[in-house]
Amino acid sequence: MKFHAFPDEVDGKYCLVECTVPPGAGAPPNHHAGETEGFFVLGGQIGFMIDGTEILATEGDFISIPDGAVHAFQAVGDTPARLLILNSPGHMHEAFFTGIGEVLPDGQTDLPPPSEPDIPAVLKKAEAVGMTIMAPA
Repeated sequence: MKFHAFPDEVDGKYCLVECTVPPGAGAPPNHHAGETEGFFVLGGQIGFMIDGTEILATEGDFISIPDGAVHAFQAVGDTPARLLILNSPGHMHEAFFTGIGEVLPDGQTDLPPPSEPDIPAVLKKAEAVGMTIMAPA
């Protein structure tokens, strides 16, 4: 993830993040009150689920997630997908993303090799910021 704007840089209005999603990766079903979310697909394909409705989004598509809606996404196909993610007001997502990730050294743009996430730590951070991650069916 690359942060383009943190809420404190834009009068607390939003958080703007660019994200590369490896094939098969994404976000599990989750919901959060008080944060509206939107995804702009820069490249690749992303399968979204929003309140039980499935949508396949491709380059140039914008997907809006209503405040509180259960949603998930996953990169589809053989290549990574790229997204811009807009969260408003963004404080919850800034705290979540920065709380579970690692900062790359200055100048490094290549991603480190993928590793298994620390699921208990991710769930704990989600709960701390007011996000609910739902168990798969």
